[in-house]
Amino acid sequence: MGSRFLVRPVAGADRWFEMKSQVHVKLLNSLTADQLRDLNKESVRNQIAAVVEKLILDESLPLTLAEREKLIEEILDEVFGLGPLEGLLKDPSISDIMVNGFDSVYVERAGRVVETNVRFKDQAHLRMIIERIVSNVGRRIDDSSPIVDARLDDGSRVCAVIPPLSLIGPVMSIRRYGKKVLTTEELLKNETFTTGMLDFLSGCVEARLNIVISGGSGSGKTTMLNTLSRFIPEEERIVTIEDTAELNLQQNHVVRLETRPPNIEGAGAVTQRDLLINTLRMRPDRIIVGESRGPEALDMLQAMNTGHDGSMTTVHANTARDAFSRLETMVMMASQHVPDKVIRQQLASAINIVLQTARLSDGTRKVVSIGEVSGIVHDQVEMLDIFEFERLGIGPRGKVLGRFRGCAVRPMCLERLKAYGIHLSPAIFDEVHEVKEK
Repeated sequence: MGSRFLVRPVAGADRWFEMKSQVHVKLLNSLTADQLRDLNKESVRNQIAAVVEKLILDESLPLTLAEREKLIEEILDEVFGLGPLEGLLKDPSISDIMVNGFDSVYVERAGRVVETNVRFKDQAHLRMIIERIVSNVGRRIDDSSPIVDARLDDGSRVCAVIPPLSLIGPVMSIRRYGKKVLTTEELLKNETFTTGMLDFLSGCVEARLNIVISGGSGSGKTTMLNTLSRFIPEEERIVTIEDTAELNLQQNHVVRLETRPPNIEGAGAVTQRDLLINTLRMRPDRIIVGESRGPEALDMLQAMNTGHDGSMTTVHANTARDAFSRLETMVMMASQHVPDKVIRQQLASAINIVLQTARLSDGTRKVVSIGEVSGIVHDQVEMLDIFEFERLGIGPRGKVLGRFRGCAVRPMCLERLKAYGIHLSPAIFDEVHEVKEK
């Protein structure tokens, strides 16, 4: 796990927290009000480090030089950052941080979930860090609002729950979004999809087809949405709508909107549906909804059907066909008076392409199917599979083996792609790409 996360004996860990708390309190008492107001400024970091050094010497704490440097760094993390989590946040190989109480922290690294030896002093310490995160983005967490979604400065998404909803004290999960955006070349190298699949999807985006990305939690839906957005022409105006801002589009002409929770009086909430309704007045060329999860699905459907071609959204679902069932349920949440048949017709008319992502047992993320909506048959949405990932087994080192293959189907949208000057080789719909253990 690295030297920063080595286990200390419990008694030693308690003594370490005791020393850190002692120095921290004396540090705050030694600073003036003006210095406390300026603690967020980088210019005072060296000054604080000097004060900490003096306090350690005054208290004659039994620390080696390395331990002294480590203590100074951890106290600076307490003052400026997220305390014990700072070391994990600096590790680019970590994709998820899961805090299951003050003394239990897990991470996901390279697709594997492992326990770390990072811990907080107590529940109050963890609660303080959670409150610091949510207050930085103008949100709150308390007994009247014990669940909160927030984000860190680097765009990482945070979900926190406190008692009485959590029975083990405050808990938190952080979905990391690193500063480095994965390129299409890296995704191809990781075998997330094949070159033929990428050519087809990029053509669909350029030809302004409406796309839904479906998958489970942590399956790579947002990464795929960011990837596909790169093929949107620079001159087009994009409006993004999210509960917690996490999209990282590469274009310049982007308007980013984020929902707002209710205030302490329970008023002032702005939902995705509110934002979507107002977005239609902002002259967008394309609308991207980070995740459809409620009544806003109806307005998204209406937008796709009324001139906002090329829009995209994600939805949680196990399969591409399940995605339609979920969207149908969401539309009914907005209006229960619309007949099921009419909803399905609108879905089939609005959505052109559905791609399914999955996180496999070896931790890799793949596009496991791409389908085209062909219409309504016997009152059900009909889909044609164009590409799929076929699993064939598990290799000796645990890697999922399989193959990407075209389903030998010529999509109906090829004529539309040709109208936009996009000519794809028919051979890509018959290709087979083996995924082997390296």
